[in-house]
Amino acid sequence: MNFENILITSENGIGQITINRPSKLNALNVATIQELHDGLENLDANPEIRVIIITGEGEKAFVAGADISEFANFSIEEGAHLAAKGQELLFDFVEKLKTPVIAAVNGFALGGGLELAMACHFRVASDNAKMGLPEVSLGVIPGYGGTQRLPQLVGKGRAMEMIMTAGMIDAETAKSYGLVNHVVPQNELLEFTKGIASKIMRNSPVAIGKAIKAINANFKDGVDGYETEIRNFGKCFGTEDFKEGTTAFLEKRKPDFKGK
Repeated sequence: MNFENILITSENGIGQITINRPSKLNALNVATIQELHDGLENLDANPEIRVIIITGEGEKAFVAGADISEFANFSIEEGAHLAAKGQELLFDFVEKLKTPVIAAVNGFALGGGLELAMACHFRVASDNAKMGLPEVSLGVIPGYGGTQRLPQLVGKGRAMEMIMTAGMIDAETAKSYGLVNHVVPQNELLEFTKGIASKIMRNSPVAIGKAIKAINANFKDGVDGYETEIRNFGKCFGTEDFKEGTTAFLEKRKPDFKGK
């Protein structure tokens, strides 16, 4: 597929999506959200792709926010539709993807950019990264899941402070909060993230997909996460990956998992 706002590359089982709007600090507009959905869907469907990395073009920004010019004059109904559609197409879609998605946060991750990073399964940041949800300074609130995912990651009190002050935190603070897993120099960000991806790829992609589903269940109201874990644990017993993994263990060799 041909894209205007994103670049997609793949190598050694790792798919990389680079948001490519550097003149706009990679801001998310409606077209970019749709392209990200389509690109992620294609990579997820590719049995050779075992991990996906999302990053931003250049050294200044992962995603510096949403494209405010698109919605500055929206009505109440249009604003609600914008949030609902965006969550469905991209943010919830990323969270539920069976292929692991890692955010490589280079530079600013603000507003919708931080919301995208939080929708990924975990985050690695460059040492110059700055993160925040500044929406209340514009008279609006985060609309792409930020009020829900930020408290899950950093706790209610810190999330309240970050959202109410509309301020930014640096990468080391984000790490201390649990918002990102690792902080590395800018020029090492992608290689470090690919190193983690390589470790993930040694394991069963089928089991990883079921683990994602079970972990996510714990954060959904009305869903019994333990029951989801039990159900998906049982399903693993019917997979070729389970047969290969247990056989390899008993034969004292490395498993050869075939793909998603």
